[in-house]
Amino acid sequence: GTVSYSNYPPEATRLANVGSYASLNLEEIVALQPDLVVAWKSGNSSSQLERLSELGLPVFYSEPRRLEDIASNLQRLGRLAASEPTADAAAVHFNTHYRRLKARYSQARPVRVFYEIWHQPLMTVSGKHLISQVIKLCGGHNIFADLTALAPTVNPEAVLAANPEVIIASGMAAQRPEWLDRWRNWPQIAAVKHRQLYFIPPDLIQRQTPRVLEGAERLCEQLQQARRHSERQDE
Repeated sequence: GTVSYSNYPPEATRLANVGSYASLNLEEIVALQPDLVVAWKSGNSSSQLERLSELGLPVFYSEPRRLEDIASNLQRLGRLAASEPTADAAAVHFNTHYRRLKARYSQARPVRVFYEIWHQPLMTVSGKHLISQVIKLCGGHNIFADLTALAPTVNPEAVLAANPEVIIASGMAAQRPEWLDRWRNWPQIAAVKHRQLYFIPPDLIQRQTPRVLEGAERLCEQLQQARRHSERQDE
């Protein structure tokens, strides 16, 4: 079974839906008699996950906080699912891609980045979040990396004070959210002044899976565009 928004690979959409990230249908999950439950610790209901464990279902918590952890997470899942050769090959491919990106941008000029998860309330990511690791991989600096919460709420005044050079939004859909352009109301922000407002599909960067490197490729190129624009301004 799957939960809402489970759309990759496409075959996942044909599986039984057993709830959402916030609320699981325990009765339906038990009826399916799964060999393994893969859970999202900071997103799924902790009480419901505990109940599944009490009912005798094995629960594997999957929530990599570092890019390096995604490959090892794949390998652990491979062992649990008796598909080690496939998982090991996927882990090797991920690590190769990750090291290539790391080498490419390790000496890049730092760029101040504001990553906007949502607009009402205005939410971002701290340095503990995997997305912040992606920003760092690309040579960016998350302006709210020092905040305590994983996905903190901030206000526009704090964004103005940090003056990001790039603003990146994701939202919930595959299309660029219209609320990203509301930042044009603050032309004094460097990212707005120099038209460095970008979008990355949430499926490619807000899921802790190998596809996060596809999102990283996009984010890295967006920061490169900002660097090139800055260089032209300095000429």
